[in-house]
Amino acid sequence: MAKIVTIRTTVNGESYQRDVPAHRTLADFLRRDLGLTGTKIGCETGDCGACSVLLDGALVASCLVLAVEADGKQVLTVEGLAQGATLHPLQEAFVKEGAIQCGYCTPGMLMASKALLDENVEPTAGQVRDALGGNLCRCTGYVRIVDAVMRASMEVSRSSR
Repeated sequence: MAKIVTIRTTVNGESYQRDVPAHRTLADFLRRDLGLTGTKIGCETGDCGACSVLLDGALVASCLVLAVEADGKQVLTVEGLAQGATLHPLQEAFVKEGAIQCGYCTPGMLMASKALLDENVEPTAGQVRDALGGNLCRCTGYVRIVDAVMRASMEVSRSSR
């Protein structure tokens, strides 16, 4: 029988308390327990970036983090980027630049980009590529993704002034 632990966490601004198996990953917790399926499960080894979320502001591969590690912490998933019906500038830019194809990598790309822009609102294209280095995409070829992050950077920079 798996050990069950109680965790209290805030996900996308909403507080949750759940009993979960001690071995449950954060990715599985988000998807199974909270129904937040925007976080994708790809490789389950932390190599593809599809499951990326922000944990207390730090980018993490949620397939490698246990749900219990989110106890008492803030989690931001792709579902938490938009404010109601208003898309986050990154989401808007991904659409406008055609940076979405199959969409499987998109949540992780958005979260890695969000982590970057939270630290540096005016990154260079090289810094964007470095920040996305842990995210794999098999459809777009990255150029449009980098362009989208650069476009969003201009918007975020403009709105933070």
